[in-house]
Amino acid sequence: MPHTKTRIAPSPTGFLHIGSLRTALFNYLAAKKNGGSFALRIEDTDRERFVEGGVENIIQTLDWAGIKVDEGPYLKEDGTIAQKGECGPYIQSQRLDIYKTHVQKLLEQGNAYYCFCSKERLDELRSAQQEAKEPTGYDGHCRDLANEVLQEYMRSNTSFVIRLRVPKEGKTTFTDAVLGDITFDNSTVDDQVLIKADEFPTYHLAVVVDDHLMGITHISRGSEWLSSTPKHILLYTMFGWDIPIYAHQPLLVNEKKQKLSKRHGDVSVEDFKAKGYIIEALINFVAFLGWNPGDEREIFSLEDLEKEFSFEKMAKSPAVFNREKLNWYNKRYMMQMDLGDITKRAIPFFINAGVVDKTQVDGLEEFEQLKKIVDLERTRANTLVELVESVGCMFAKELVYDASLLVWKKSTKEDAKEKLIGLKSLIETISEDGWELEGIEKTIKDWMVENEFGTGDTLWPLRVALSGQKNSPGPFDLVYVLGKEKVVKRISAAIDMI
Repeated sequence: MPHTKTRIAPSPTGFLHIGSLRTALFNYLAAKKNGGSFALRIEDTDRERFVEGGVENIIQTLDWAGIKVDEGPYLKEDGTIAQKGECGPYIQSQRLDIYKTHVQKLLEQGNAYYCFCSKERLDELRSAQQEAKEPTGYDGHCRDLANEVLQEYMRSNTSFVIRLRVPKEGKTTFTDAVLGDITFDNSTVDDQVLIKADEFPTYHLAVVVDDHLMGITHISRGSEWLSSTPKHILLYTMFGWDIPIYAHQPLLVNEKKQKLSKRHGDVSVEDFKAKGYIIEALINFVAFLGWNPGDEREIFSLEDLEKEFSFEKMAKSPAVFNREKLNWYNKRYMMQMDLGDITKRAIPFFINAGVVDKTQVDGLEEFEQLKKIVDLERTRANTLVELVESVGCMFAKELVYDASLLVWKKSTKEDAKEKLIGLKSLIETISEDGWELEGIEKTIKDWMVENEFGTGDTLWPLRVALSGQKNSPGPFDLVYVLGKEKVVKRISAAIDMI
């Protein structure tokens, strides 16, 4: 069996799209499943859409996701871009001479031609086609120019592009690893531009040349590229090259079955990273956007996916990006992760929110206290950002809230105050040595039973006094984590408010 080699070839036009992460993941998994290699190539030939820092973001995002690149650009310790591998350069703007050589071969073979049509003519052609409700595409105006006309255009330095000469008869057929046999009538395939007026290649020429020269054996990409595949297969055939295996991924849609886009919310990996999603959960979720193991299992590590993945188990129908499901995954991972690990991951979010500064988590004692706080909410919060927001009250020097919040339903201020005075006196009797969650809970509950106090009208004012919120961790957890000194201080402040 030949060596399997896959790739991801994103454009540096901003932050990496979640769909591009899926493409990277599926190609990476396909390579690792078969003991192959995975390459990163940067497709930066569309200079108008190029974003400074885009290449660095792509590399950093793949690193964060744990998707290790065998060949391609990487960041050195000083932050500069370097490249590794024997098939480079892996940045398309550094490969322009390679594309010129190959398009020249197509011209010599008669498989490509010069097109001198102006933008104005092409705009008028498209408008006329749309008005007539015809398929839009180039009409072949320059396809068979007489040689003397061609030479005149060249002498006058008329701007030109180079187009693919698509056969207008016959069919192009290929077998997709996901969709099966697919056939296109050549008459429906456009004479695609291969070299633009700025002398940069289009995606269609560059992707075929690079995939061949880099030895790519399997190409998995979004189904929106399906209509481009016959153009690429024609190019492979014209060059006399072996055609790789294609596996088109299902379209990514939102809950309303609309194509996933920025108009409908977060779509970049950076968005999800900034909101505190755990990368293991995000990878697990993304893997199920168009793939399924064929049984009831839902939790997969990256290593598990490497063993299980195959194109044959990919879906044909659109994959729904269900944010509730993503939250389910993230909460589950947060609950199951080692407490120390999840706390370390939460620290940057605590610092970013201004809840703590770095000096507050430098020592072992401070870190142990932070672990207790994280443990309070990690079973309730969907993300690390939500977790930080929900426990922010734990760090406040003073709580600000309406005193009426201390009163439980049909109870009274007087009753709430009485309960808080009693609780303060009770908590002051608990020794520091006996400051354990189970002991605290038993002491307070025994006191409530002894005095025949109701649960709501006793524990509600305690919880509000300690958190200042309607929704917060439980009162016993708050007492335990805040510590005796802070608990007594907050209860005293609440008593003074009523």
